[in-house]
Amino acid sequence: MKRRIEWKNVLCGLGALLCFGLLYAVTFQDSEQKGQQTADIVVFGDSVFTDIGDIEAIPDKLAEALGVTVYNASMGGTCAARLEEERRQDSAKGSMSLAGLTKAVRALDFRVQQSARLRESNTEPFPGIVDGLAEVDFDRVETVLIGRGLNDYHAGIPVENPEDLYDEYTFLGALRSTVRNLQERNPDMRIILVTPIYTWYREWGLPCEEVDNGGGILEDYVNAELELAQELNVEAVDLYHDFFPQETLEEWEQCTVDGLHPNEAGREKIVEEIVKLLKP
Repeated sequence: MKRRIEWKNVLCGLGALLCFGLLYAVTFQDSEQKGQQTADIVVFGDSVFTDIGDIEAIPDKLAEALGVTVYNASMGGTCAARLEEERRQDSAKGSMSLAGLTKAVRALDFRVQQSARLRESNTEPFPGIVDGLAEVDFDRVETVLIGRGLNDYHAGIPVENPEDLYDEYTFLGALRSTVRNLQERNPDMRIILVTPIYTWYREWGLPCEEVDNGGGILEDYVNAELELAQELNVEAVDLYHDFFPQETLEEWEQCTVDGLHPNEAGREKIVEEIVKLLKP
């Protein structure tokens, strides 16, 4: 009787081990959503990099100018940082932040983003963008352009937390986490930070130099991003300093449609500046 009980325990243990192995294999396979789509460049931008009306998106213009494949993962209204009021790593809006998206890239797991339910009117394209992003093979991506920061400024996101340099609820912390996530996914990937553009607020009759939303003026974010690029040894494109005309408030019409989003001329100028770096 004793021998039978021991063999029964052994068989039960082997069965449990086999079940655990199968469950682990299925879970691991499901979590790794390694894509098959090839993209030379991936752009993580905000509404500056999306299409507006009949104006072609900047990533599409880059694809034409460089003759490469570009995946546009830009989402209007999104920040680099996670939002303070959503102190959950799996919050719907926070998962679409730059920090949230690149965490998914690093893990090859976009289930949080794919299950997110967003109700804002400007988020309708997000599910399709995420599904496409999950199909990109990031091990073969050559360059990533990061063009967020304007919405961090609008939301008053703190520029940095000196006690936690990787605090994803701050602008620089989110950027640091982003670069780390991408480099862990593909160490050979070229990472380029693209600063926010100079902005005019026509309803207030003020340029961004005179508007502080709680985290500082826009130039504070830009200068911090440029310094971070040097710290992390990644490249940067400065679209703020001496780029768009900034002498008078009326000059917003030369390069933007509303003081914030670039018009055709503004987009062409941005594309030329990025192409100079990518294709000397």
